[in-house]
Amino acid sequence: MTPAETDVIPVPDPVRLTVQGGGSFPVREVYCIGRNYADHAREMGHDPDREPPFFFRKDREHLVPGGGDVPYPPATTDLHYEVELVVALGAGGAHMDTAQAEAAIWGYAAGIDLTRRDLQGQAKDMRRPWDMGKGFAGSGPVGALVPAGVAGLTEATPIRLTCDGAEVQTGTIEQMIWPVAEAIAYLSGLVALHPGDLIFTGTPAGVGPVARGQTLVAEVGGLPALTVTMT
Repeated sequence: MTPAETDVIPVPDPVRLTVQGGGSFPVREVYCIGRNYADHAREMGHDPDREPPFFFRKDREHLVPGGGDVPYPPATTDLHYEVELVVALGAGGAHMDTAQAEAAIWGYAAGIDLTRRDLQGQAKDMRRPWDMGKGFAGSGPVGALVPAGVAGLTEATPIRLTCDGAEVQTGTIEQMIWPVAEAIAYLSGLVALHPGDLIFTGTPAGVGPVARGQTLVAEVGGLPALTVTMT
């Protein structure tokens, strides 16, 4: 490498998720599906009929691999939890069909999409992007990944969140408006997907506020539970 090609700042460390049974999964991009459960769409004041899916993004640096203590973020007094199934891609492509999208899935994990609901609401009211409501340090806790072949997910797989031991969100995967493979295929028509990409697939009804000192536990079927304490 010549001096002209030398990095002028340190290269950031890669973000990696733990894989159950050993190894790690380096993360490339993080995509999230909005309002993908009918009851959640209703509680947010929207029609849950099968409109085309929409997506937003988080930076990979916003992830919290394995959960644990998460600092309560600045600039909000209304931080909300959203339990989600997270999909990790081991292959990519553009304009994939559902069979190709299904084959591209490497594994699954439980996740939580933390949202500064007040900032998001203000941005919506002003018809501005709501990136700052969704994207901030610590906004994407993700549990250990389980390879797709052994995850054992079905349409009846339950998805659940507790806050200080009380159940606040519950549902099943079959309640998704856009099933996982269909959503991935649709997204691949908007952007080319790559190995290492993560997709948060939406949340069931019951989203609500979490305060400092409270503990959230996200569970999706037999995947490793994800525990987060707001500090």
